Amino acid sequence: MKSNDPKGGTANEIRRLYLQVGNTVTHKRHPEWGIGRVIEEMNSTLPGGLSMIKIAFKDGTRRAFDNNVDSELCCYQAGIRRQK
Repeated sequence: MKSNDPKGGTANEIRRLYLQVGNTVTHKRHPEWGIGRVIEEMNSTLPGGLSMIKIAFKDGTRRAFDNNVDSELCCYQAGIRRQK
């Protein structure tokens, strides 16, 4: 059963997302990348599917990360931190 939720998933699945488009971030283990901005958010509509974000960093590189807080591979666990 699919929901119309733009965050993806089904009506029975709730994903806890860390970042959203427009957030400014840094990577605590790679300060040489500079400040980044979340430019894209992609969420699977399949149960258990991925929730990814794409970040454009000041070094000119775009990098993709898992955005599901409940995942061991979440961007927060990888070292991404929101800027205030």
